[in-house]
Formats: sequence, structure tokens, C-alpha cells
Amino acid sequence: MDRRKVLRTGAAALATLAVGPRAFAQVNPTAGRDAELLRIARAQVERAGAKLWRRDMVAIADFGLHSAYERFHFVDLANNRVRSFHVTHGDGSDPQHDGWLKWYSNVEGSHCTSRGAYMTRSWYVGRFGTSIRLDGLDATNSNALDRAIVMHPADYARPEHIGRFGKLGRSNGCFAMGPAEFAEALIHLAGGRLLYAESLGLTPSGARVPPPIAQTDLLTRFPPQGTFERTNPGVF
Repeated sequence: MDRRKVLRTGAAALATLAVGPRAFAQVNPTAGRDAELLRIARAQVERAGAKLWRRDMVAIADFGLHSAYERFHFVDLANNRVRSFHVTHGDGSDPQHDGWLKWYSNVEGSHCTSRGAYMTRSWYVGRFGTSIRLDGLDATNSNALDRAIVMHPADYARPEHIGRFGKLGRSNGCFAMGPAEFAEALIHLAGGRLLYAESLGLTPSGARVPPPIAQTDLLTRFPPQGTFERTNPGVF
């Protein structure tokens, strides 16, 4: 993979996107990205069915976008509103650290982000403070609890990190947000609600732009050699 080509192509793709809203906004239910997010959220809630404890708010992580963009969406189904924030992906998913997710994985030790539907569980206090446990509901993220894939705050996920480096830092596969932004997650997402992660590549118009690199699922650890020491802050 030619990293410079990836970065050039990524910059061109990002030029077509606009930064999402910083506050809940009423959605036009017939057009645009937020209307598509509402549609996806409702479909995923129905797919999860009785597994969910609460169905009023859904989070959608769009890993088809670069980490410099607000790709983590709070979708308020009760009021047809959307609010968008930044979120990290795993360092195993982006070993080149160019801001694009290349691999998903459900494998222990991969440090990769996993795609699929999650149910948020209880708060707990971990390495980064108060965090939210996640229970994977699909075959692609069924090891989330065992892998300690959680939601947590992190300084490397602050929006200011983007101004300095042009991208967020990386987690060990967790959904990390800036501390101020994560406070919103504690309010809106904990307690049996749905988080859905997928490569959507949604632009503000609602059209989908594919990422400039292939995104695939790793079935084994990457890299395959060496020893694994858990550094994941989700350990509990």
C-alpha cells in the first residue's frame, strides 16, 4: 500500500465532507445524512429487538470516514434529532496511523475495532475514569465483553488533537471520545441502548462515499507474531 497515495486520496475524499452539527438539530425526515441516520437507527433497533432495554436513543459510528470528522452520531428517535461528535478507532485497525480504518476484527489481541450492533451496559470506573461497558450482539463483535471493548474518555480523542495532528489518536479497539464529548455519552447512551458501528461513509447530503482504502475483517491477530499484553482501559 502506497501510504502517500492513500493520504492524497483521503484528503480529496475529505474535501467533499462538512463537519457535522455540534448540537441536536431537527431533522428533515425526507432527505440528507441525518434522515438516513434515522432510517438506519430504526432498522437496527428493530433488528436487535427485545435485546435492548431502551429504544429512544441510538449511537451510530461511521468508520467509513476519516477520524478527523465527526463520525459518531447520537440519533434521538423520540424527537427526530441528531448530534455528531468525534470517535477513535483501534490502532490495530490503523497501523499506519493515517486516520483511516483498514481492518475490523473480533479477535482478542488484535487491537481492532469491531463492526456490528452493541448494547450499552453499566458504568464502571477504569483507567480513564467512568466508562461504559459494551455487549456485542453480532457474530462480528461477540467478543466485546471478553476483549474489554468499551466506551471511555481520552485526551487523544479531543477535537483539539485534530488541529495539531490532523487526526485523532487511536485506542486499543474501544470507542474513545474527548472528555467533554464523552459526558454526552454518559447522559444519552448508557443503560441498554444501541450502538451500531459500520463503514457507511455518509456525506451531509446523505450520499455514500467509499473510503480510499479497502476495509476488511481480520480473522486472526495482526501482527501474528509477538506477545500480547493487554493495555486496554476497558479491563474490569
